[in-house]
Amino acid sequence: MAEVDVAPTFGSELKDGFKPANAWVANGIAWLDDIQSFYRERSAIEKEYSAKLNALAKKYFEKKTRKSASLSVGDTPTMTPGSLESASLTTWTTHLTTLEARANEHERYGNDLIGKVAEPLKHIATRFEELRKRHAEYAEKLEKERDGSYADLRKVKAKYDAACQEVESKRKKTESAFDKAKAQSAFQQQILEMNNVKNTYLIAINVTNKQKEKYYYEYLPEVMDSLQDLSEFRTLRLNGLWTLASQLEASMLQESASQVNHLSQEITRNQPHLDSMMYIRHNMGAFQEPPDKIFEPCPVWHDDGAMIVDETAKIYLRNLLNKSKSQLGELRREADKKRREVEAMRRVKQRIRDGTEQKDEVAVVSQVFSMQEDLHQVDRKRLTAEVETSTITSAVGDVTLGAKNHNFKSQTFKIPTNCDLCGERIWGLSAKGFDCRDCGYTCHSKCEMKVPAECPGEQSKEERKKLKQERQEAANALLKPSAPPEHVADLPTLSRSDTVASARSGYAASSQRSMTGPLSPAEEPTPPEVPSATRPTSTAPSTAAKRRVMAPPPAAYVSELPGSTPNGSSQATEQKAKMLYSFEAGAPGELSVPEGRDLVVLEPDTGSGWVKVRAGYKEGLVPASYIEMTAAAPPAAIAPQHTGQSARPPSTYSNSGSSIGTSGPSGGKKKGPAVAPKRGAKKLKYVEAMYDYTAQSDAEHSMVEGERFVLIKEDPGDGWAEVEKGGVTKSVPASYIQAV
Repeated sequence: MAEVDVAPTFGSELKDGFKPANAWVANGIAWLDDIQSFYRERSAIEKEYSAKLNALAKKYFEKKTRKSASLSVGDTPTMTPGSLESASLTTWTTHLTTLEARANEHERYGNDLIGKVAEPLKHIATRFEELRKRHAEYAEKLEKERDGSYADLRKVKAKYDAACQEVESKRKKTESAFDKAKAQSAFQQQILEMNNVKNTYLIAINVTNKQKEKYYYEYLPEVMDSLQDLSEFRTLRLNGLWTLASQLEASMLQESASQVNHLSQEITRNQPHLDSMMYIRHNMGAFQEPPDKIFEPCPVWHDDGAMIVDETAKIYLRNLLNKSKSQLGELRREADKKRREVEAMRRVKQRIRDGTEQKDEVAVVSQVFSMQEDLHQVDRKRLTAEVETSTITSAVGDVTLGAKNHNFKSQTFKIPTNCDLCGERIWGLSAKGFDCRDCGYTCHSKCEMKVPAECPGEQSKEERKKLKQERQEAANALLKPSAPPEHVADLPTLSRSDTVASARSGYAASSQRSMTGPLSPAEEPTPPEVPSATRPTSTAPSTAAKRRVMAPPPAAYVSELPGSTPNGSSQATEQKAKMLYSFEAGAPGELSVPEGRDLVVLEPDTGSGWVKVRAGYKEGLVPASYIEMTAAAPPAAIAPQHTGQSARPPSTYSNSGSSIGTSGPSGGKKKGPAVAPKRGAKKLKYVEAMYDYTAQSDAEHSMVEGERFVLIKEDPGDGWAEVEKGGVTKSVPASYIQAV
């Protein structure tokens, strides 16, 4: 057998090959049962002398032949060994050959085989199997920890996606929210929250990658080396028992001394690492390390892998860095201490193996293994803290220098207490928070990492009260709406223009009368129908130029509402209206109002077909087509606003239900028009085509001049808007439509 200068190890050569190596070691340990069985059977056969010895040798030659491959190179070798056998199997072959030459055994030798060989083999086989199972359990634990790290990263990724989704949701709300400023403030706060989640995600990626690297280059190789050591330890113990059996034979059978001496020499040549080396040689294969994890942008919030390092993010990073740095020193010291303990115990194991110290080596190996598990747990925490520290400092530097950190202590607040960061109440006796022992700063548990490191130091009771008041004022100021961010498009400025379309705004025929004078009975409009998808076009003859005037948004009509002060004053009074038809409430939120009842308009119609009004002390929704707006002053008071301007032509279309003074055919109670269906809190916006347009692709709508659509998405800057027609949403040129 060849001698080697440096014995190879499983951890350095086989990489991620624990499972087949574990199966190979299990085969070796199970093989001890065969050897034990051999000596037990031989003890019985020895009493029957040589007739049985030859049969026994033949039997175990056959067994060896069947197991030769699995014991030499494992169950699934990458390269078949041919006729080669492992060093142990070669020694075993010599052992069986010697047995065939020794045909004269007696009873004392048989009894010695039972008591000095078979029983120790059974004992060590049991203990080796327990150690092997512990290796397998620990390897499985390492694999679960690795998979757990991947799972934790996926959870952090999911939180990041959810935060991005929430940002997108709040951004969309800014487009349709009634309180734009409040919605913008919520949108900004969510962006800050998303940045913190993103930073956490980036840190988790680095931690996961580092843990993965440690798994493949330190944790798993250590376990495999330990498994190899266990296999070699088994070989050593097996060699010792074989030597003992040989010595028993030598003492009993002087005539067989030559055969026994030869067997002993073969056993001593069976070095523990030779079997391992052969197994390694026939099981070496290509190994490819899994790639590092990288930043994956959220599908709804496109971003890059750069750390967010603005001032708000630095507060979170500074607190996280301070927390990691404070733990790092203690974890390093603890890891070094445990590592020294493991090395000391390994030296004890080596002295036992060298024969210079008398202890139970199996117990020592078990103790080393337990100490390695403890070291592994501490080292994982140390590694996490190191990666967090290096990741943050590489992005923003050591931002903890000069920071005045709060001396926070976990606290359960038994009296109502507000968070000094966000200003909100820390609810519930079981809700944990933090307060600073020095200055009294209080915050939620979720706000701890967002608190700036600006502790003024130990304060008196009066100073704490003053600081509390200042902090609460600052926190409340943060809750107020702030200016929208630069990347959020500004909303268009609303202004009033006297247009023909303003007479079509849905505020009944009073607006038309105010411009054109009283209508004759023949000109009195009929009650309107439910708003249709196509707006009626004007019957006035079109000119060659086809001049079009765009109606302003409803909010711009304030200057012409009944009761508005003349000359463009912004001081408006309540909007009055009158019921043209009786209406019975048919759903929660609606208001039953009789015909002719005077109303106060609380919220005008913005496209939904419904108006919120107050009748007496009751409030509710009524159809916009059932009411007529009434002016607070005679038309003459409004006329000066149009002095000097050209008279506008009367509208040929009215969206209001103005038909005062008319009744049904029978002269009885008037029947109201069809009611527009309510669409919940969402108010639809309508647009009208100013020109004909033919779609150029399946993603566009064709339009006819005067055709009306539901506006889905305004022009984001590319010259196209999204509208709905017939339940299908497509794009149209933004310059071809106007709001109605």
